[in-house]
Amino acid sequence: MKFANISLDGQPALAVQRGAELALLPADYEGQGTIASLEDLLDRHPVGAGWEELAAKLARDAGGFAAALPGSFRWRPIVERPQKIICVGLNYGAHIAETGNSGSEQPVLFSKFANALAAHDQPIPIPAAAQHMDYEAELVIVMGRRCHQVPASRALQYVLGYTTGNDVSARDLQHRSGQWLIGKSLDAFGPVGPYCTTADEVGDPQRLAIQLTRNGTLCQDANTQDMIFSCAEIVAYASTLWTLLPGDILFTGTPNGVINGMPPESQHWLAPGDQVAVTIEKLGTLANTFTGPRAGA
Repeated sequence: MKFANISLDGQPALAVQRGAELALLPADYEGQGTIASLEDLLDRHPVGAGWEELAAKLARDAGGFAAALPGSFRWRPIVERPQKIICVGLNYGAHIAETGNSGSEQPVLFSKFANALAAHDQPIPIPAAAQHMDYEAELVIVMGRRCHQVPASRALQYVLGYTTGNDVSARDLQHRSGQWLIGKSLDAFGPVGPYCTTADEVGDPQRLAIQLTRNGTLCQDANTQDMIFSCAEIVAYASTLWTLLPGDILFTGTPNGVINGMPPESQHWLAPGDQVAVTIEKLGTLANTFTGPRAGA
């Protein structure tokens, strides 16, 4: 099943994909109060026994809409208030090679702030402080229930599903120091969506084609089987450091093909007007257009 956070006529709603249409949950589902987001649903029903039956019932009970008038419908990030956004760096061998880095015995972890979250079709402003804007296609894990000190053999039982992400990076800011945060966590630098596809529908997350295009030109083309640390290993390792909660998300690293890995003479950084689309098998396509710097308040 595919869930989507959307806004229709200015009102937030949780939708499920049903055939070629989106279907909306009622504003007050079964007297449980407003369920207007995937996180609202997880607050009431963390992933566990009976969750697949619940999801199927939601899909049956949701009401469809065939089309929305231009301007009345927009996507929202598939999660909007995660307690944690955890990211894995250097998780594909070819990406490590292209950037001249070395591998690690444990996943390289960093974070993004919640302000980095953005939705499918949402413009991404290029900050005035950044010159070297880059893309990173990534599979993103969405946690479904509380997870702490869990072994890799059971880690995926705690996952709700997966979504498509772009770890937008300002390389000049990222490389100012050994800390990557400022180059990774500016406004809208973490678009995710448009859907969260549940784990049962995805199956093995290590068998998914992942691609990124820039203005229609293929730039990244790989498979999640090329990850050094699998999704299960990432969740398990992170759970030894933090308690993962429903709605937390984990970016799992990018394959080769980023601008930062190209020879200097071929590094044409992202510019206003560029459209970047990330497509992951079974999950869908996340597309965003880059714009000029946002005006100051």
